[in-house]
Amino acid sequence: MKKNLMRVIGCGALLLGSSALFAAEATECQNVRMGVVDWTDVIATSAVAQVLLQDMGYQVKQTSAAQQIVFGGLRDNRLDIFLGYWKPAMDKNIAPFIAANQVKVLEKPSLADAQATLAVPDYVAAGGLKTFADIAKFKDKLGSKIYGIEPGTGANANIKGMIDSDKFGLKGFQVVESGEAGMLAAVQRAINRKEWVVFVGWTPHPMNINMKITYLTGSDDVFGPNEGAATVSVVTAPDYAQRCPNVSKLLTNLTFDAAQESKMMVTIMDHKLPADVAKQWLKDHPEDVKRWLDGVTTFDGKDAASAVTVAVRK
Repeated sequence: MKKNLMRVIGCGALLLGSSALFAAEATECQNVRMGVVDWTDVIATSAVAQVLLQDMGYQVKQTSAAQQIVFGGLRDNRLDIFLGYWKPAMDKNIAPFIAANQVKVLEKPSLADAQATLAVPDYVAAGGLKTFADIAKFKDKLGSKIYGIEPGTGANANIKGMIDSDKFGLKGFQVVESGEAGMLAAVQRAINRKEWVVFVGWTPHPMNINMKITYLTGSDDVFGPNEGAATVSVVTAPDYAQRCPNVSKLLTNLTFDAAQESKMMVTIMDHKLPADVAKQWLKDHPEDVKRWLDGVTTFDGKDAASAVTVAVRK
């Protein structure tokens, strides 16, 4: 009798443990509001997260906006998550939100081998423009222009700071601000004409595959230590991990490397829908699905890896 009682108690404990492990998440967590900036790497990783979450039974709405608006949305409970905090490029913009405990940056970066700094085509580097200090020497060839990205970004602020303080003798230069696509189109036109151009370059990005470029050295940490070495992290509303631990577990698991992201980005920039690119990646890389969904369930508490695997095979 005693053995049978202990067996029943043991089975009960196991069942309780299993139900706790696979408990459905709070109803409020089913709708995931995701902020996205118009950078192809962020679009790619956000698409992967969206497809995974939808296949797990969540509803995802993406809102594309400038980074300051995204951070404000997390602060004001209009957004839940953001997969694109480039450090240090976005440090100045996110700093007030972190200081006021209005956003939460996940401890483990989702991308650890990024870089963002100024770059030039290889023929420009061969012509003598290899360092930040060289830029001013070729002011006329460059038309006194440095090509940045969209207005309000940390990268543009760094360039404007150099110009305003006459760092590296850049007084008199101007920043040409546009979105990523516009900047890359201008750079490609210059390359086609063998014209001189200096611009914001970064990895991961297809520009490193499609263009022969050289990253400038001697930046004096303008774009961060180690010539613009960078990481990318997930940012959430401050209490999101406590409210929605299952989604937060996925976000913690969702890590990439620059080579992976660049491959996805090439396809997206070839005018493929980000969601389709993400679905194909999940279908072709079951090892990533397994890694990303380790310890994660569907919204209703079932095995997430099985659900996603079935969904991407359809």
